[in-house]
Amino acid sequence: MALKPNEKELLKTLCVRLAEIAARPEHARRRRLWEKHNTLQGERPMFLADQLPWNELDPACDRANAVIGDDYWKRVEIWMKREIWKAENLLTDAVVDPYVKLPVPYRHSGRGISSRVTELKLDAKGDVASQKMECILNEPEDAEKILDPVIEPLPEKRREVSETADELFSGILPWRFTGPVMHLGAWDNIAYWMGVENLYIELIDRPEMMHAIMERMTRTYFAEIRQFNQYGLYDTCENYCHCSQTYMPGDDPDREGTTFGGWAFGLAQPFTSVSPKVTEEFECAYMKRVFPYFKNIYYGCCDRLDDRMEYVSALPNVRKMSCSPWSHREAFAEKLPASIIMSNKPNPAFLAGDGFDEDTVRADIRYTVETARKYGKTLEMILKDVSTVRYDVSRLQRFCAIAMEEAGA
Repeated sequence: MALKPNEKELLKTLCVRLAEIAARPEHARRRRLWEKHNTLQGERPMFLADQLPWNELDPACDRANAVIGDDYWKRVEIWMKREIWKAENLLTDAVVDPYVKLPVPYRHSGRGISSRVTELKLDAKGDVASQKMECILNEPEDAEKILDPVIEPLPEKRREVSETADELFSGILPWRFTGPVMHLGAWDNIAYWMGVENLYIELIDRPEMMHAIMERMTRTYFAEIRQFNQYGLYDTCENYCHCSQTYMPGDDPDREGTTFGGWAFGLAQPFTSVSPKVTEEFECAYMKRVFPYFKNIYYGCCDRLDDRMEYVSALPNVRKMSCSPWSHREAFAEKLPASIIMSNKPNPAFLAGDGFDEDTVRADIRYTVETARKYGKTLEMILKDVSTVRYDVSRLQRFCAIAMEEAGA
């Protein structure tokens, strides 16, 4: 779909603003801080905020209110708007790179099956919903419904995007293609295909079936990896993995696009409510085979990991590990190997109450910082999964300011 004149003008205007922001000295300084942090030589804890309720912050940043009709350039529009809004409204350690990031065009076939989900929303304008999943993996043979994805480069689309980008951004800001970063959270997918309750029951009643499903998922990852590497599509200059900045000294933004030089993220969020031994048997045994194909792994999300640290910290190439609100922070920091960064997730529930208690937020963040320091761990804090700020943007702004103060920024 050809861009309309007003759509081109919008993208140019956003690019000018992005260039102005990227040129600020603090972004080069923050990048240097991240490079030191990611090599375990950090000067202080780092802080980011992402996965925000855009309908409550700025409706212009909500995908539903995008101006551009073309799906590809709509994605670019929303990314640029959100980068600009965060840079202008939130004090964090986020880096705005001095180039426009354009997703490399390719087609992904999926895994052959789709979840059947019923949603219930409290806020019709928001993205957050309670979800009920219908079980579509009912028998052992249903594992064969999970198919290897087919990856297809789109050279004509790539050429078209390149020509348009040259027209739009020339003389304002360079642009680069960025590749995919693999989501290796197999159990998130399985939960959508079975429902969480069914998943738990089958782990007890029919573990052989669950092993068959996990084996099939693992093989789909191998198929993805093989094709991403064959076509050189993998992440080249995103510098971002699972809401964390991944800058490393000497990184070449035009490095070869293969998984062996990139990041990926793994997680098993439903396993917060299973035993550590189940995590070892049904998650770690499979990820031990997958993770060696990547240079670095960010592991975990909302899952509890402090009570199964011995298993997940031994997975290959894990560089950062999520300390969610469901983990015991002191136990997490004590057990975490010094070679892995403690990626704490402050509780977003602090932003969702009838009021915003700054003293409670400050005390909670200070406890995290002091706990990581007590055990000599490299710490980053990422405020994410923010469902609501109760339409009060100042709550989010104050949270970020407090976190940066406590981090010593």
